[in-house]
Amino acid sequence: QVQLVESGGGSVQSGGSLRLSCIASGNTYSKYSMGWFRQTPGKEREGVASIDADGTTYYANSVKGRFTISQNSSKDTLYLQMNSLKPEDTAIYYCAGVRNSRDTRGSILFGGWLFNYWGQGTQVTVSS
Repeated sequence: QVQLVESGGGSVQSGGSLRLSCIASGNTYSKYSMGWFRQTPGKEREGVASIDADGTTYYANSVKGRFTISQNSSKDTLYLQMNSLKPEDTAIYYCAGVRNSRDTRGSILFGGWLFNYWGQGTQVTVSS
């Protein structure tokens, strides 16, 4: 059973910082790429940052220079350090991975990979 569990969300003021974590249980950490996505009501889910198995990272333009994606050495936990947060960063943040599958339903292309399994999300709220 693929399971990704996010934590670390919360409410902060503009300019503040938060660190999100995602634990992959049951050997579910992708051997291809792991990433963070976010979604606000009425909008499509969008890619924020991803990190490939070789450590290559990819960021959305809106977060470059403010967010940093990383993973632990045992590759079972994914992180997203978010600094200089802005009200427009308010969203539900999802951890996601890439696995071999012919089923593309619910998949999102980001950083050259089709992400196709998801955590439940964690809310991030930034007030001005």
